[in-house]
Amino acid sequence: MKNKLLIIDDEVKILRSLKFLLGDEFDVYTSDNSLEALEIFKKEGIFLVLLDLRLKEGNGFELMKELLEYQPDAIIIMMTAYSTIENSIKAIKAGAYYFITKPIDNDQLLLLLHTADEKLRMYQKINSLEGHLKKDLIGNSPPIQEINDIILRIKDTNATVLITGESGTGKELVAQKIHRTSNRADKPYISINCAAMPNELLESELFGYRKGSFTGAYKDEIGIIRRADGGTLLLDEIAEMDLELQSKLLRFLQEREVRQIGDAISHPVDVRIICITNKDLMKEVESGRFREDLYYRINVINIVVPPLRERKDDLKQLISYFIDKYNISFNKHIKGITDEAFDILSNYSYKGNVRELENIIQRAVLLSTLDYIDTNVLHISPSDINNNSNISTKNYIKVYEGETLKQVEKKLIKFALDTNNQNRRLTAKSLGIAERTLRYKIKEYDL
Repeated sequence: MKNKLLIIDDEVKILRSLKFLLGDEFDVYTSDNSLEALEIFKKEGIFLVLLDLRLKEGNGFELMKELLEYQPDAIIIMMTAYSTIENSIKAIKAGAYYFITKPIDNDQLLLLLHTADEKLRMYQKINSLEGHLKKDLIGNSPPIQEINDIILRIKDTNATVLITGESGTGKELVAQKIHRTSNRADKPYISINCAAMPNELLESELFGYRKGSFTGAYKDEIGIIRRADGGTLLLDEIAEMDLELQSKLLRFLQEREVRQIGDAISHPVDVRIICITNKDLMKEVESGRFREDLYYRINVINIVVPPLRERKDDLKQLISYFIDKYNISFNKHIKGITDEAFDILSNYSYKGNVRELENIIQRAVLLSTLDYIDTNVLHISPSDINNNSNISTKNYIKVYEGETLKQVEKKLIKFALDTNNQNRRLTAKSLGIAERTLRYKIKEYDL
């Protein structure tokens, strides 16, 4: 089945020629203005866009921002007759997949679109795999069942939600599920990381500004809060927001009105606020780094996402999911994981939680040459396995990149001798070599 392609250019002749060129390989939609293009993009569920930098009603950067806010996974290729290095860098930083110049080389464009199409199809396979995640979080452990129950009860309310937990536990997945299952699901879901930008910039991004209100304010900007009107706004790492901006956020939460920087008029906004942090906000309050009144305002519903070590019952499902996901990404055919490898993963400490587990499985799928993931591709040190583990760590020695075969052999023989209390017969048997050979090696390595 052909993927849909939206071409946006204010020159009708270019639209016609590109549609003729690409019509055999894509389901092509065209538009010569921003408003119509945005409507087609949303209505048709388009993920692949060819966008001109200069449009009659504005510039392509602004439209690209709106497209990506609505659909972050969209692949957007920008084109222009006014190519500069500055524009190219700006386009890529703003989220463009590629930047090409006019007059367009048809062969180059076809190659580029084929590459983008393959990438898009891979995304679609992964999204299809993640379909069950859109309905539920992975796992059936009691903590996950409790989270699902809370979401079910509060999803259609306007209550502000505070999601807490260690890094890598999946806090944003919980936020996404709240929005996805709520009566706001067809409205915008916008996420902003409060630690990713200076507070002055964060304020203007959140509340918007009027043209000329400060240096660099060349046009009106309504701000993210108003863009999320009717939907959900996720404030990630809320603890990193400074006290002055916290007071402005508190005022918004109390009044549900937004005033742009440099404006005298407030605008009512209906948006659900979800906040995320991996910090203990009460300790932040006690230290004076977070406003107490804001804490109680955002902590109407508190969902604590447990660390992976407290939901080990979900490991099998998580491992299976990540194997399937990276089989698609890397075009591999790993069938599962050996019992020995699963025992190690079951007793691993997971300081990085589910995110760390995903990284471990991603690397293992990539490196594995067998049908099943085995211990040799996990790269987990015995020191990282819980002390109460049922796994005997005596079967493991540390081997480092750059060591010679003789260094590794010496280390292995010494370890085997120590493990067998210097009993040469047992040591030789455990190593699968003759006692004479062991005596020779002991002499060779001065053991």
